[in-house]
Amino acid sequence: MTSPTTAPSRRRGWWYPYIYVAGFLVVLAVNLVMMRSAIVTFSGVETEQAYQKGIEYNRVLEAAAAQKKLGWTVTADIHADSATAVVIDVSFRDRDDRPIDGLTVDAGFIRPTASGHDSHQALAAAGNGRYQAAVSLPLAGQWDMRLVAHRGEQTYQLTKRIRVP
Repeated sequence: MTSPTTAPSRRRGWWYPYIYVAGFLVVLAVNLVMMRSAIVTFSGVETEQAYQKGIEYNRVLEAAAAQKKLGWTVTADIHADSATAVVIDVSFRDRDDRPIDGLTVDAGFIRPTASGHDSHQALAAAGNGRYQAAVSLPLAGQWDMRLVAHRGEQTYQLTKRIRVP
């Protein structure tokens, strides 16, 4: 009599290579989903009105060169007057260290972390090339101050980050 044959048993861990293959298939599936999402949502436009912005940037470079040619020295002292108020004292000097009077100076304050709080303030002439203003800002923290001074065709710009306590 013959004994019934038993089915050969599989070795322990025979399915481990399938785990490895399944892991790669999951990574492949996720990559395909991400790739499809990137292709479908990309409009192809990197910069709106790129040509116009390029022309504007050329004007900015020309203005910076003209400002450097003026040779003006500008110092801006900003100190806190109260919790959200600052006093701005700006001094303008020409290349011969003479004070520059007769400027129209405007200070713009931009909140870099939150929109809707921007403000502008004209600085009053204090004589001897100095211009001053007391500005009340709605929030404490960091602000970007942009000074723009005009005299005829001459323009000078100064950007400075300030902190209101």
